[in-house]
Amino acid sequence: MKSESDVSCKQKTHPLASKRLVGVPVRIEEGRAEVVLRAIDEMAVDEYGLVHGGFTFGVADYAAMLAVNEPNVVIWKAECTFTKPVRVGDEMRAVAEVEEREGKRRVVSVTVRTAKGVVFEGRFTCYVPDNHVLLRRKGDER
Repeated sequence: MKSESDVSCKQKTHPLASKRLVGVPVRIEEGRAEVVLRAIDEMAVDEYGLVHGGFTFGVADYAAMLAVNEPNVVIWKAECTFTKPVRVGDEMRAVAEVEEREGKRRVVSVTVRTAKGVVFEGRFTCYVPDNHVLLRRKGDER
């Protein structure tokens, strides 16, 4: 397996993403990425250790961004299904793959698994603008 530093040198987007909250990239290839996130106590929503779905979505989103791996990529639309609960202590592994490319649009499929199997399946429509989304002028078109 590649070291974290080998992976990060290939990373062109989301350089400040929190490894603790959205995961650690373990593989970045052309059109494909894998990210691992261990569910920690702060992610729990109850005394049973149920992890808030936003963290599962977050690792999936991050993997999708890395599969596209363009500096200015943003999520435009998401269609997803949460198939099983995640508990504190579970290791989530998100695998993302670009399925479609059309102009600046990318469609990325993402599956998140734990030791219990698939916990999330999603399809993200991403957009690659010319400039950072926060630097765009009002009225600019996609």
